[in-house]
Amino acid sequence: MLLVISLTFVLEIRLERRERSRSLLLLSGMSTEHQINTIEQKVQELLAGEPAYFLVEVRINAGSNVKVFIDADHGASIDKLVQYNRALYKQLEESGLFPDNNFSLEVSSPGLDEPLKMRRQYIKNIGRFVEVIQNDGMKTEGKLTSVNDQSILVEEEKGKGKKKETIQHTFLFDNIKSTKIQIKF
Repeated sequence: MLLVISLTFVLEIRLERRERSRSLLLLSGMSTEHQINTIEQKVQELLAGEPAYFLVEVRINAGSNVKVFIDADHGASIDKLVQYNRALYKQLEESGLFPDNNFSLEVSSPGLDEPLKMRRQYIKNIGRFVEVIQNDGMKTEGKLTSVNDQSILVEEEKGKGKKKETIQHTFLFDNIKSTKIQIKF
């Protein structure tokens, strides 16, 4: 009889710990969302004086590694990104947003490996080659030729020589899973 009681007690403790860790995970998720929103607001304030610059995304990875992606209509300069990094780092330290100021900060422009996320990025990259992956998984490669509020136009070239033809594809933003810049030599 005593053995059954101790097993029940141990089982209850394990279940309680599991539930507590689940609730802590939920709380940390909410905390991360709050941190991202706060950082986005701070970045928007920093960029207010520079209308050519815009925030693309804020990510917080494990270990409070904060990544801020900033782009500009005509290319983000390294000097500006360093300036934004220093100003934002100081603001985050003063805000107490991270316990014991235990965080790292990386401010950069999105690299070629990052998909386009905003209409402004599409406009900036008109004339470049892109790979568009639609929500259904279909891939199309071609030259980004125009952008409007709802869609993009990509010209795909098929065939060679006299059999070469240009096909125009219109992709609604709602149907695009991802678009990445392709380097052609």
